[in-house]
Amino acid sequence: MEANVSSRGPASTSGQETACPGRRFQVDSVSEKHDYLDSGVEAEMPAETSPNDPHEAGSDNDAKQDSGEAIPSGRRRFRVNFVSPDLPEEIPVRSMPTDWDQDDEQEEQDDSYPWNQETHSHTYYQRTFGQNTLDAVPWVDFYRQTAGACTPARPTLEQLHGEEEIEGMGFANGGRPSRTDPELGIAGAHLGAVKFGWVRGVLVRCLLNIWGVMLFIRLSWIVGQAGIGLTVAIILICSLVTIVTTLSMAAICTNGNICGGGAYYLISRSLGPECGGSIGLIFSFANAVAVAMYVVGFSETVRDLLVVNGLGIVDPANDVRIIGLITVTLLLGISMAGMEWEAKAQLALMVILLMAICDFFVGSALHPSSQQQVQGFLGYHGKVMVENMGPDFRGENFFSMFSIFFPAATGILAGANISGDLKDPQRAIPKGTILAILISSLVYIITAICIGCTIVRDAPGMLNLTDATINATNLLSTPATYTAMALFGTDHVVSKCDDAACHLGHDFSSCKVQSCSFGLMNDFQVMSMVSGFGPLITAGIFSATLSSALASLVSAPKVFQALCQDKIFPYIEIFSRGHGKGNEPIRGYALTFVIAAGFILIGELNAIAPIISNFFLASYALINFSCFHASIARSPGWRPGFHYYNQWLSLLGSIVCCAIMFVLNWLAALVTSALVLALYLYVAYSKPDVNWGSSTQALTYLQALQGTLRLASVPDHVKNFRPQCLVLTGDPRTRPALVELSLTFTHNMGLMVCGHVIKGRACYLRHAEMQTVLSKAFYTPVCAPSLRTGVQHLLQAAGLGKMRPNTLVLGFKQNWQQAPPQELEDYISTIHDAFDMNCGVIIFRLREGFDISSLLHKLDTANGQCAWWEGGDEEEDMGEESERIEDADEKLGSDKSKGEELTDKEKTQLDSSRRFGRAQSAGTIDVWWLFDDGGLTLLIPHLLTTKKKWRNCRIRIFIGGKISRIDQDRRMMASLLSKFRIDFSHIEVLGDINSRPSQCSVHAFEELIKPFQEPEEDEDVENEGNLRCSNSNGGTVNTEEEERRTNKYFENEEDPELISEDSLETYHDKTYRQIRLNELLHQHSRDASLIVITLPVARKGAVPNPLYMAWLEALSRDLPPTLLIRGNQQSVLTFYS
Repeated sequence: MEANVSSRGPASTSGQETACPGRRFQVDSVSEKHDYLDSGVEAEMPAETSPNDPHEAGSDNDAKQDSGEAIPSGRRRFRVNFVSPDLPEEIPVRSMPTDWDQDDEQEEQDDSYPWNQETHSHTYYQRTFGQNTLDAVPWVDFYRQTAGACTPARPTLEQLHGEEEIEGMGFANGGRPSRTDPELGIAGAHLGAVKFGWVRGVLVRCLLNIWGVMLFIRLSWIVGQAGIGLTVAIILICSLVTIVTTLSMAAICTNGNICGGGAYYLISRSLGPECGGSIGLIFSFANAVAVAMYVVGFSETVRDLLVVNGLGIVDPANDVRIIGLITVTLLLGISMAGMEWEAKAQLALMVILLMAICDFFVGSALHPSSQQQVQGFLGYHGKVMVENMGPDFRGENFFSMFSIFFPAATGILAGANISGDLKDPQRAIPKGTILAILISSLVYIITAICIGCTIVRDAPGMLNLTDATINATNLLSTPATYTAMALFGTDHVVSKCDDAACHLGHDFSSCKVQSCSFGLMNDFQVMSMVSGFGPLITAGIFSATLSSALASLVSAPKVFQALCQDKIFPYIEIFSRGHGKGNEPIRGYALTFVIAAGFILIGELNAIAPIISNFFLASYALINFSCFHASIARSPGWRPGFHYYNQWLSLLGSIVCCAIMFVLNWLAALVTSALVLALYLYVAYSKPDVNWGSSTQALTYLQALQGTLRLASVPDHVKNFRPQCLVLTGDPRTRPALVELSLTFTHNMGLMVCGHVIKGRACYLRHAEMQTVLSKAFYTPVCAPSLRTGVQHLLQAAGLGKMRPNTLVLGFKQNWQQAPPQELEDYISTIHDAFDMNCGVIIFRLREGFDISSLLHKLDTANGQCAWWEGGDEEEDMGEESERIEDADEKLGSDKSKGEELTDKEKTQLDSSRRFGRAQSAGTIDVWWLFDDGGLTLLIPHLLTTKKKWRNCRIRIFIGGKISRIDQDRRMMASLLSKFRIDFSHIEVLGDINSRPSQCSVHAFEELIKPFQEPEEDEDVENEGNLRCSNSNGGTVNTEEEERRTNKYFENEEDPELISEDSLETYHDKTYRQIRLNELLHQHSRDASLIVITLPVARKGAVPNPLYMAWLEALSRDLPPTLLIRGNQQSVLTFYS
């Protein structure tokens, strides 16, 4: 299909463009005006393209084009005109109008417009879908996790469905800024940065690290010890472990964009910062030390060559150090030159390594020379293969051979470690790593078979000795046997020669009785001897060691840089900064160089090598476990593009890796496990401020969901009762005392939901923000027209399954005397609603009050936030929280420029509000268990004393009884408490509860309720105004204060609820009981740390609201912190097992 691309200006009216047969569309260049008009952003339109004069703007652009002047590229757009292929050439194609709005207006005025014709060329159909709407079409940038001023975002629900249109909102799909995301590895993130494909970036690096020196030096010895069969089995087992790990890694890699960090990034984003941080730190250290190990191996080889040629620097030990420091310095220079130079060096080393491998295969196919034959190389022969097929362990076993070979398989992460430098890591890492494992394993197996088919295990290596031995062996069947024994000695004359060498004309049987220096068991350089050109094998060894060292030197800083950027550990952020167009971790290179140089100088690498191997194995184990963990978490976000994995196979791979750790070196495995655990606990304790959506979070949700579903089918039992409290805290930050005390008896015991009723038809709920403030409870806000309606919603809807509130906790309404009648009605009705829903009720009264909202701005100014909300999950953290609050107080007092000083009253209120967040001094919890409510009044104080903050407080029990049965009642209660297994220090039986209260207390109560009583016609106002009586604190109640309260109570209310004389008469005894109890409380419990007393219950619809509040006021007035508790009259305690 062809396209006719025209360069006409946007206002061109000639427009006699023809559509040739077969052409389906034409492209016209347009000015930026159309782009502005499409996006709807007229305010930002340049003056020359103002919509007020479109023809002038078009003419200007046309003039520029006609004169040959180029329009700036930023102002050039293209328009597609669809053309029907059936139109003949002579029929002109309708040009695009110059003004969208004018064209639309013309269409609206023209009622006869043929909508069923020219639909492809009509303006309406030529607009891009979504260009003229606030709603956004799907766009990749909306799903990026980067944040910034220029980061595009889809419209919010408020912007889309709000009642009022938000000013300044343009079309969502108008002009989109071009942007790149360095964190996600998008092209252009670092202009000019080198990005590698799967061959140079992954395949070559993995092959260089997997082959290594194991291929040229140790493989022949393993074949000699384990035989061809077991050697192939060892290779296959190692390959199986690495393949399983790679499959798990491929699944994780293809489950989203991969940034720099390699194994650390994969594990941290899957299992969370705890596992990722611990393994990232030791993995970086392991790579840094591996640089020293590979460099020392290279240096020892160079030293041996110097010794063979009679050269040396100082002495053998120091020669290794000197050569090693020079080598690691050169490697550092290559690495710091940039990834392009490092990749070129790796390619050169790869070529040398491949030449060395080919050199061995070519040499093994050539006919061996006489010198090679006496050194054990006999060429391909079935006898040699059969002889080497089985094992011949000499001081070793299968597991030791496995532990020696397995470190060769630790190079599979070489490509993943530079994930940030790959063009497409999701495709490159799985493809390159799997192919590298298959190729390297195949080469290892073929090499092992070739070695086993051509070289015998033992050979003397001397031609004259071998020939003489053969001649002596031939004398065994002749009378000249004794002559041969006399000539060559009995050690060189054996009774029979039946090994493979004998069948090929060589007798190496002398190696059975004495040590030989050649063969698979004795010579590590047999591959050099077999090869066609021996120095090329040496070059291959150099290539293997240097490439591995170079890969580790690059991997360690890259992984460490990613770890530092996440700020998981303190004091290492200095290494997170990158330099240059490739964001190279120059400081990380320097640190790796220092570590490598230090270990080269120390020289004790044999002792630390097993630990380094275990570090790599720990990484493999966690990669496998990450895949398994993400699979069983069943998160909808787990959608890997690589499907050839199995969660149980990943789990098996993780277990096998852990087992191999102990097979290699059990002591090193213990050290590795201890380090990982210590770092894990540190990160878990420090709680870094990161959220990566790990599978740990997903599994937590799944376990909670499954546990809640299982719990829903579990029948209730009194032994398993737990207080599940709905605490009416409002904004939890404004009532810390209520929250802290409730947390004390619910933390790790039961459910706590902080209910926040926000009055209004609709409101913005900051649920996530408040939930972060409450780490030990749930925050549930609800919008409702009134408190009662909101609490009803919470009581019915809060919780899930069996995890629902069974107890309502609320603060005492301190201002009930000034509150409007409807507000008081809502408060009392809330209590009745809780009883109707079979819930217990706890009312907490604090003399100083709960609400400290007036102090919040001062606390925020001094300390940045409410200090008592920061802390860990353990009770011991409460002391630290209190210290932080004291620090806030000091700041409040000293920083006058930021906030006012606290008054004495405010300081008292602040100190009272935080008293339950710290350990209580030695004191008592006085439990006035007056009526049996099922045991909740007794259970709550018992739960308090089980917590560390209240362990210094003793429980005292107060019960009512008859004066004549005080001792009997005390023994009965002691027996009941012992059956309940509840500790107590004292039981007090009160026989005078029903005594008449003092006249002054009665009169104070009468004055309290007088503003709420129905007026009497024959009331003596003059005598009423002169009544005075001292209350319990020595104060007075005067009629002026009563009048103020009366006016407030009747304000904005036509028919408030009042207390009638009939009500006072009906509940005369209950009223006197509350007054008398207050006198007894002052007598016995005025010094208690906490008072717990049975909440009096008012009959719904019968007791006036002011009267019930007066009871609660009279009962708890001027007392220490008091809990008024009433259960739902069902047992929550039992003495049955």
